[in-house]
Amino acid sequence: MGLLRATFGALRRGLDRTREALGGSLARVVRGRQLDEETIGLIETYLLKADVGTATTQELVSALRADAKAGRMERGEDAIEFLKTQLQAKLGVAAPLAVAETGPLVILVAGVNGVGKTTSVAKIAHALRADGRSVLLAAADTFRAGAVAQLGIWGERLGVDVVRGAEGADPAAVVWDAVEAALARQVDVLLVDTAGRMHTESGLMRQLTKIRDVLAKRIPGAPHEVLLVLDATQGQNAMVQATRFSEAIDVTGIFLAKLDGTARGGILVPIARELGIPVKLVGLGERPEDVEPFDPAAFVEAMFSEA
Repeated sequence: MGLLRATFGALRRGLDRTREALGGSLARVVRGRQLDEETIGLIETYLLKADVGTATTQELVSALRADAKAGRMERGEDAIEFLKTQLQAKLGVAAPLAVAETGPLVILVAGVNGVGKTTSVAKIAHALRADGRSVLLAAADTFRAGAVAQLGIWGERLGVDVVRGAEGADPAAVVWDAVEAALARQVDVLLVDTAGRMHTESGLMRQLTKIRDVLAKRIPGAPHEVLLVLDATQGQNAMVQATRFSEAIDVTGIFLAKLDGTARGGILVPIARELGIPVKLVGLGERPEDVEPFDPAAFVEAMFSEA
């Protein structure tokens, strides 16, 4: 995708809350201290405050204790560098969007109500258009007329056609029509916006599986990318959503939306560690161009940067 790498400043602003726990409070507390049990206990507290997760925090703290006991690590400052290295390793390497071998690239976008899913779809479409690729949008959120209208407005603003059905129409049927249109027009990318489902609604989750199956029947390998949009401000609830959606469909990547000053960025670590789902894109604002590829190294550095 024709996406610019996120500026470090944008990431720092988006991670203000996380930086306060790690780059601010934790860094100040451990600076100049010996890496004793009390210091390790403080590190544990701040990692949990940053939503790094219980299991991941325990792994990190256990490793710190072992290194401190063996004399391999003595200063609090050493612990900060250790944490940076370990967190980056758990987030993995940068993962680009998939590539379709034949036909249009199909990107299915899912998420619960209110996470900014439709806006995220528009941001992806904008980036793809900037990359010179033709895009078609499928408005498969037929349960809310407002959702179809919102995507239509975005389509007009971006110069992208939208395939839509009547309010209450079968979402899978709308997707089928969108696939036929994408093939007939030989577009490069088909972006499918699905209904904002709560992860506890089994019927709606089955509908999402049906949409996935419709795509697979018509285009080999589709959907090539299944992006789950998560709200960066929701912390541990985002982990629950990622778990439930990955059980219903094969989620291939995360779009982290609403990365603003209230974001709880540490939650990406347990998602990557426990579910093995890479973060692929981050939303850094409200404008269509406010989307960037996820850079694990820059993200971790921003988490620990001081004010």
